[in-house]
Amino acid sequence: MSAAELRLLLEAGDVAGCRAYWARHAPGMPQAQDADQAEIVMHLARTATESLAFRPRAYSHRWLLERDLPSQLPDNLKPAADRLYPERKIAVGISVNFRSEYMKGAEAEVRGAMEHAVLDAEADGRLEDSVHVSRRMREAKARAMRALFGR
Repeated sequence: MSAAELRLLLEAGDVAGCRAYWARHAPGMPQAQDADQAEIVMHLARTATESLAFRPRAYSHRWLLERDLPSQLPDNLKPAADRLYPERKIAVGISVNFRSEYMKGAEAEVRGAMEHAVLDAEADGRLEDSVHVSRRMREAKARAMRALFGR
């Protein structure tokens, strides 16, 4: 087993393989406590390893930044990495538009209820689950409509 094996494991993103390699070759050194910690260490190592191909280093850079963790990617490579793996943005659109003048006054109240449903989904960590968010918005709209108009 050699450093070339570790480089191949890093390039493949093999967390379990990296963990086993480290346990075999550095038993006296601190070991990752669990798979999540091992994954963080693997991504840090990928960003710091100059002999690794750029694409896996760039991917690990984005992976770390998305989790508010530091990246070891050199500053001169960060712009290219950010172009290759841009930052994801999550957005939710809310539109409430009633045709009837009678209903126009309710738009702000209904939209507010839907906004609260989106904020609740975000607080639950489920903002990326579009089916969940959509269902919560529909339920909030229905509750607001019943409260306003007794339907």
